Amino acid sequence: MSRAALKTAAGYVAGLLFGLGLAISGMTDPARVLGFLDIAGAWDPTLMFVLGGAVCTTFVGYRLVFARGQPLLAGGFQMPTRQELDGKLLGGAALFGVGWGLSGYCPGPAIASLGGVTLPLLAMLAAMVLGWWGAARLSR
Repeated sequence: MSRAALKTAAGYVAGLLFGLGLAISGMTDPARVLGFLDIAGAWDPTLMFVLGGAVCTTFVGYRLVFARGQPLLAGGFQMPTRQELDGKLLGGAALFGVGWGLSGYCPGPAIASLGGVTLPLLAMLAAMVLGWWGAARLSR
């Protein structure tokens, strides 16, 4: 099997694991996210535990991967070079947060939820695609 095919297969396996994790943890249910944000009402701490588990796993995983010196299926790591905060980053983060808080969906769980399409899900996906299009137009 070629290196390109292995990279593609690894990407699919990673996506499958991510989607399964979202489904098992209940993060494809927007009510979980909205319940986490409802601190004065029926607060649901599930999101906090899922994010905490992700941070712990990432902390350990990055150390193991970087200890190898180079990735298994690439010649080197592709690390971001920019480190400053700018208006695009802050504006995008704000839009992401507002959209997530209003709909209960972020892109990963929204795509994982496509099997049970609802009107709010379609509205969120349409807004996401419109945002991508608008960002591409503004960045030219």
